[in-house]
Amino acid sequence: MTSANIRAVIFDHTAALRFNFSGHVPSARRGSNGAWQKFERGELSLFPFYEAFGRELSDTDNGNRWYTDYCKSKGLATGRWRVIALTNNFSKTDAAIIGSHPPSRDEYPDFTVESELAFLGWQDGATPPRLRALFDDFCDSSALGMRKPEPEFYLLACKRNDIVPQDAVFLDDLGMNLKVARALGMETIHVPIGGSYGAIKKLEEKLGIDLTGGFERRNWTPSKM
Repeated sequence: MTSANIRAVIFDHTAALRFNFSGHVPSARRGSNGAWQKFERGELSLFPFYEAFGRELSDTDNGNRWYTDYCKSKGLATGRWRVIALTNNFSKTDAAIIGSHPPSRDEYPDFTVESELAFLGWQDGATPPRLRALFDDFCDSSALGMRKPEPEFYLLACKRNDIVPQDAVFLDDLGMNLKVARALGMETIHVPIGGSYGAIKKLEEKLGIDLTGGFERRNWTPSKM
C-alpha cells in the first residue's frame, strides 16, 4: 500500500548499494557496449566486470540525467523524495584513520599510509565523492559523533533534511537499527543479505512508483556468511 506521507527514503548505504535501484537505467542507456552487456556476452570475466560496472554506476552525471529522463517518460515525479544515507562508518582524514601511533618502519618496513588505504580500497577515502553523490544527504557516524542505533543519530538526519521521523521510510539490514527507527515513527524495510530485490519491491509499494521496471531478476543464490 502506498504511503502518501513519505517525503524521504533513508538507507544504510551498504544495504542500499547491494541493489542500485536506478542502476538498470544507466546500464540500458549504454547500449550494447555497457559492462553488463559485455558480461552477458562473455566478453568480460567477473572481476573486470566488477571494475567496469562500478565505474558506470559511479557516473552520477549521466546516471542522474538518464534516470530523470526515464522518470519523465514514465510520468513519474522526480525530486519528490529526499534520499539520505545514514551510515555507521569511519571516513575522517587519512591521519585519523591511521591514528596517532602508526606502525614503526623498523617493525613494518613496507608500511605507508598510502599502501594501507590502497589495501582497504580507500584510495579516495572510505566514502568517496562518487558514493556521496548518490544521496541528497550523507550522514556519517564518524563525522557526526554518533551512530546507529542511537536515536539521536536518526533524529539529526531528520533535522538536517527538514523532516520528522513519520515522513521517512528507513532501510537497513540489522534488526536493532530498524527497531529504533520504528520506535521513532519511521516506516521500515528489512534488507536481508541476498534479499535486496525484495526490499526494493517493498519500497516500490510504499512510494507508488516503479523502481525495477526493465530489470530482469535472475535466480540468484543468496550470499552466505
